[in-house]
Amino acid sequence: MGFDGNALVYCEGYFNTTWGKTAHGLVRFTRRYNIVGVIDGRYSGRDAGEVLDGRPSGIPIYPDLATAVADASTRGRAASHLVFGIAPDGGLLSSSMRADLLKAIETGLNVDCGMHYLLSEDPEFGRVARERGVKIRDVRKTPPRQKLHGFTGRIRQVRSFRLAVLGTDSSVGKRTTAWKLVEALEREGLSAVMIGTGQTSWMQGAEYGVIMDALINDFVAGEIEHAILEAWDNEKPDVMVIEGQGSLMNPIFPGGFEILSAGQPHAVVMQHAPLREDYDGLEKTPIHPLDIQIRAVELISEKPVIAVTLNHEGMQTDEVEEYSERIGQECGLPTVDPLLQDLGPVIREIGHLMSKR
Repeated sequence: MGFDGNALVYCEGYFNTTWGKTAHGLVRFTRRYNIVGVIDGRYSGRDAGEVLDGRPSGIPIYPDLATAVADASTRGRAASHLVFGIAPDGGLLSSSMRADLLKAIETGLNVDCGMHYLLSEDPEFGRVARERGVKIRDVRKTPPRQKLHGFTGRIRQVRSFRLAVLGTDSSVGKRTTAWKLVEALEREGLSAVMIGTGQTSWMQGAEYGVIMDALINDFVAGEIEHAILEAWDNEKPDVMVIEGQGSLMNPIFPGGFEILSAGQPHAVVMQHAPLREDYDGLEKTPIHPLDIQIRAVELISEKPVIAVTLNHEGMQTDEVEEYSERIGQECGLPTVDPLLQDLGPVIREIGHLMSKR
């Protein structure tokens, strides 16, 4: 995959919140861009990795676009792109977001955006982009229908071990865990690829995938299968890690059914935030208990949930091990925080299942 350039990530007002998950993913990892800064005045002057994970990343946070552009240029890392790093409910663009994006285009930055609101179809954005000679890429723009694929059943010929990372809620860390699993598998000498299912995995450089919530429903299963077939035809990896979307039971963001049905994983890892009480975006709507969600996945897929991976939001660092041990004992599965703990127990479970195939 080609390198697209140096990018600033716009996350004004939302870094280190659930709406900032696209920015978080890019700060943690991307093969598509070199991230040279994050824009959010609330954390101006701090290191993005330190704010997010307590570990410096070398990515500064700036108070505004002008400061970010000037400083990146002074450091010899002039930005070529602005990536919209916010994932607001409903994909709506506020007046302040609109003003900042227009400034970026006027400054001469290419803009990549994953919202449902399509910047390239907005007359004002389009006009200014043409005048400045820059590109707008709407990552969630629905592909032409003639380029979409139906489900064929050829997935049964794919010999790669397929692992789906599902979650007990949306915005709970499924994509981050999926990438961490790919990295851990590669360290073990296995060939592994990420099958992305959302706009952020595309921005992080996933070579195979689909943006599920940008598709007409009739083509979702076929596009999931097609991404897996492409990865098989091109690379024949030992393992494919399929990124989950939403959760089975979040009323606003139900997801996972198509991944289980069309992606036909051999096993599932369940991502879980133990201290989150209500479903993302729904106050007073309690998250279904972990054991019920595991049973639901296993009933639908007839495949095992082999591990639980934790999102440590709301925890102190020294509490993570306690939660991992307790939840692991309660559900009888290896349980780790992929950002703070070794994924070895999960990798061993994968290896055990692969040896039995």
